[in-house]
Amino acid sequence: MAEAKKTGLQKFFSSSSKPRVRKFSTFAGVFTPDVLTILGVIMYLRLGWVVGNAGFLGAVAIILLAKSVTIFTGLSMSSITTNIRIGAGGAYSIISKSLGLEAGGSIGIPLYIAQTLSAALYIIGFTESWLRVFPDHPYLLVAATAWLVLLTISYISASFAIKIQYIIMTIIGLSLVSFFLSPAKPVADFVLIGKFTDAGFWQVFAIFFPAVTGIMAGANMSGDLLNPRKAIPRGTMLSILITMVIYISLAYMAARIATSIELRDNQMIMVDKALFGPAVIAGIMGATFSSALGSMLGAPRILQALAEQETVPLAKFFARKTKNNEPRNAIIFSGCIIILALVLGNLDFLASLITMFFLITYGMLNLVVFIQQSMKIISFRPTFKVPRIVPFLGAIGCLLIMFLINALFSIIALIIIVFIYIGLERRGLKSNWGDIRGGMFLAIAERFSRMAMKFPRHQITWKPDLLVPIDDPKIWSGPLLFIKSITYPAGSLFAFTVQLREPESFHRDLDDLLQPIKNQGILVTSSVIEDRKFLHGARLVLQTLKAGMFQPNILFLTLSNDRDSDRDIQELVREAQRFEMGTLILRQHPRMAFGMQQSINLWLRDKSPNWHLAMLIALQLQLNCDGKINLVTATPNAHDKERLTDFLDRLNDQARLPSLTEFHVIIDDFNDALKAAPRVDINIFGLSDTLDFKFMRNASEWTRSSCLFVCDSGRENALV
Repeated sequence: MAEAKKTGLQKFFSSSSKPRVRKFSTFAGVFTPDVLTILGVIMYLRLGWVVGNAGFLGAVAIILLAKSVTIFTGLSMSSITTNIRIGAGGAYSIISKSLGLEAGGSIGIPLYIAQTLSAALYIIGFTESWLRVFPDHPYLLVAATAWLVLLTISYISASFAIKIQYIIMTIIGLSLVSFFLSPAKPVADFVLIGKFTDAGFWQVFAIFFPAVTGIMAGANMSGDLLNPRKAIPRGTMLSILITMVIYISLAYMAARIATSIELRDNQMIMVDKALFGPAVIAGIMGATFSSALGSMLGAPRILQALAEQETVPLAKFFARKTKNNEPRNAIIFSGCIIILALVLGNLDFLASLITMFFLITYGMLNLVVFIQQSMKIISFRPTFKVPRIVPFLGAIGCLLIMFLINALFSIIALIIIVFIYIGLERRGLKSNWGDIRGGMFLAIAERFSRMAMKFPRHQITWKPDLLVPIDDPKIWSGPLLFIKSITYPAGSLFAFTVQLREPESFHRDLDDLLQPIKNQGILVTSSVIEDRKFLHGARLVLQTLKAGMFQPNILFLTLSNDRDSDRDIQELVREAQRFEMGTLILRQHPRMAFGMQQSINLWLRDKSPNWHLAMLIALQLQLNCDGKINLVTATPNAHDKERLTDFLDRLNDQARLPSLTEFHVIIDDFNDALKAAPRVDINIFGLSDTLDFKFMRNASEWTRSSCLFVCDSGRENALV
């Protein structure tokens, strides 16, 4: 009974503390894999070459510049992990919970591939190091044996793999000590600034930069951490700072005990200059082995996290875990990809692409934090706060470095991610958490709205934004296809109905009615106004929308056979004029409807000021229906024909109407001219100040077409 009496808050905390198997501390789950991935083969085989080309201070500049990107990214990742409940998959989880499954998947899938192929690259590095000691051993046999050992370790358990990494960390530590205790005598010429003999600054930087990546190794274990919110920030930042000190110290030592020529020509300089060379060789092997192990631990967990949200095929198979929280199906599949990559051999092409995927991931993490900081939303309140300039510089830095390293591979990587995003978006993925996309775009819209309010609206930016009153959504037979032809592609539609009872039911009916036009990509909003009288509710809508930023500029009404509604139409037109809105009144022909919507008669009078909106609507219909416009006017006096033809011709030229536009001057009384006019799908007329409902109904019969009656607001200009 006591359990049944728990409050909702108690249930929340009790359910949130239900066990998910998370075993590892900050040191074991984050710091160790990060350090072992950062202190890799480049440190042993290429750092000396960097110093030989750049000199000590040049090498320090390269190290600090490269580290600045990972520092910014580490700070951003630390900030956001103290704000959300990060799940399995590390960066994938962070991006998915911020920008949605599509964005998370478009980054997570390439990141998984990069992590998997990185394991293959590290195994190749280990194999080459092994063959330097045992040159008679078969290459494929060494690589396959290393792969099998790594797969076995990762398959047994992450806990066992972490214990193996402790041994490797000890070996790497001993190798560094052996180098720092080098008996070599200091060189006479300590080079501060090198001549960059073999390559320029950015080429040297590009070769070194992969050495500082690897900060995701711990984040990828997020699903297995005891407390990822604390472990990831602490372990990541500590690993970045300690390895930075190690790299700068090694650069100083290399510059002190070897000449620039030795450093450039001998990639095994650390072995040759160490107190005990075999210790450094063991360190090289250990570094490549541990990096491969870190990738083989992280990659399957990214795949398993992707599968949990059904982002990848065979999701149920890859999402399975053992009782000990091991994603063994994902481990076996990843192992198969790695061995396939090893058999194919040359991975030089993929090596650059892998680096791009890592940089894109870093950049996206920084961008996520920058966006949330810029939105200034109350839900973003991390306990680890960083200035907004940090994620901004991190995102820009990642993008710039990508193109400095390899512009071609950068473009290829970005194209791949865009295609994955489009594919995932079409699948309509649904997550069990919210994200910031809607709020992000709303914040952007609000910011631009404030900017737009500083500038007056000009006729050159006119577009049709319709306000459509609907008396009853269940029986309204309004011409949605015609409305779409008026508003597409840049216009919008605000529809409303006025009801006093069952507003929720009318909301559903209104949504169902407007769904077809929403599917056309047109911005559609709707509302149900609770009021006793339709006219009173409609006036409230007009008054309310007048104060908004996104104001409708055209009132769209339909004229039926019910003459009782004429008075309401008259009143709404007056209200529209009072609020400087244009008016469209449609009289739909009961049999002809709109035909093919491909031919239009636009009726004009040479002295009428009320034709700008009519011409703009005619142009919208012509563009969307690929139709033809006829400019039509009538006069009882035959002597006026030449003058009126000249008037239509000048108007056609000034308004830049389509080349197929035809002119028709009908010599007859206006009512008779309607019957003699060319047969078209719709006739458009100007609307007089006093509405003649009898004429409006008759015009549809006389022309045997639907008729649209238009009144300008005074803010349109068809000649701009």
